[in-house]
Amino acid sequence: MEAEVLEAELVLPTYLSFKRVQMYEKYPKGQSRGRHWKHLKQILQAENYRNYPPDEPNYVNIESPPSMHPCKRLCDMTGYEAPYYDPRTNLRYANAEVFKLVRSLPSEYVQRYLALRNAAVVLK
Repeated sequence: MEAEVLEAELVLPTYLSFKRVQMYEKYPKGQSRGRHWKHLKQILQAENYRNYPPDEPNYVNIESPPSMHPCKRLCDMTGYEAPYYDPRTNLRYANAEVFKLVRSLPSEYVQRYLALRNAAVVLK
């Protein structure tokens, strides 16, 4: 330290936030540089997934049982969460502006939107 600082008997913090930390201070010799990511092959070899039952979902077997939560209802036009649906067209909408658009659509377009959602399509 500088002589003036030692003479003033000031207590200075060991780390100053405005100073750039040097690599040798951050990682002294002999210490690891932190957590390393494992590759998928390493995870698979370490976990021995062959010993697991076939119906249990894991990294190898992506088949899993269906979700117990109800699916989110999304607006057919915007993709936002849709608390409302039009009983005449069965399209879901998020707000009044989208509702105006839904009501102004021709029935051909309504059927296409319902087909995208795999809803019951009534052809005339």
